[in-house]
Amino acid sequence: MTISETDAAPTRVRTARAAVLEAVGGSFTVADIELAEPRADEVVVRIVAAGVCHTDLVVQGGGIPFMLPGVLGHEGAGVVEAVGAAVTRVRPGDKVLLSFDSCGQCSNCRDGHPALCVEFAPRNLVGGTRLDGSTLLSRDGEAVGGGFFGQSSFSSTALVRERSVVKVADDLSEDELASLAPLGCGIQTGSGAVWNVLTPEPGATIAVFGVGAVGLSAIFAAAQSPLRQVIAIDLVDSRLELAREFGATATINAKTEDVTERLRELTGGAGLDYAVETTANTQVLSSAVLALRSGGTIGVIGAPSEPGAAAPIVVLDILFGKTIVGICEGDAETVAYVPTLVDLVRSGRFPLSKLTKFYGLDELNQAAADMHSGATIKPIIRF
Repeated sequence: MTISETDAAPTRVRTARAAVLEAVGGSFTVADIELAEPRADEVVVRIVAAGVCHTDLVVQGGGIPFMLPGVLGHEGAGVVEAVGAAVTRVRPGDKVLLSFDSCGQCSNCRDGHPALCVEFAPRNLVGGTRLDGSTLLSRDGEAVGGGFFGQSSFSSTALVRERSVVKVADDLSEDELASLAPLGCGIQTGSGAVWNVLTPEPGATIAVFGVGAVGLSAIFAAAQSPLRQVIAIDLVDSRLELAREFGATATINAKTEDVTERLRELTGGAGLDYAVETTANTQVLSSAVLALRSGGTIGVIGAPSEPGAAAPIVVLDILFGKTIVGICEGDAETVAYVPTLVDLVRSGRFPLSKLTKFYGLDELNQAAADMHSGATIKPIIRF
């Protein structure tokens, strides 16, 4: 923190070290940024770690029109430094995990579905400023995109909207808190897809297409339910082996096996009761819809990097009661859901550490490359 003098009175200027995405298709540059003073409903958080999520890479690839140059990051973990006058969720010193923002006032928010908030896009994805257009972050006097998912946590200090903040246990060490950073998006999205949205009945069959961090979280959640088959599909044998550890009853390598034929064998020709699509590959989505039985349901999670990407779905393939449902953030109510995930990790029931690898802030470009290549399932940037 530095002090700058003005003619009127001393004004505190909060500075932070952040990874700035300079342009679509570009790399992250580590630089000093300035944070605006927190408003009444905002929280200043010292970030100890931030997970790297597929959605960050979608912005980098141009699939989401976030304001650039800008600071991404939306799986933050940290300690509260200051709060605005109207903040009631947390106080300075609290340990927190960060998740998405929502208005709290629309019918979906009031009904316990903040991930379906009518203001979700401007609050989380496409703005880069406050809703009134005012600047959250700057660099050398020029505005920088901020407020990504209400937080922009690829920064040593973040200016966070109160509804993005989830208080967690006081007895967490900072190292343990850092390891939990991915719970705020990827892990809650995959597990919530199964537990909150699909809610498969006992004896059902489910297949998860793509077993990165989101898919493995869906596998874990499905394995906690009394299902007949929990099937993992991917291109990488090491991920499929890990899916077995997370509870998959069968695996299919789409590179070496005929997925359609193997699913037919595993379901006795009946087709899948449920599917979860995490790959963001539109051809995979089409194939997954075909693999459903009549009356089956697929939850779509993967967001393509290509703007306007569309999946070819034959109308006749869905007329017999098939349901396609989009899933955002696992339809989670974060204040209750994220601490539940924390408890699962701390009790040893959810082996989160098997998915993660730590990187420094100046290694973010390598972390993104490793995530693209599959070398790392869930990178975490440690501050």
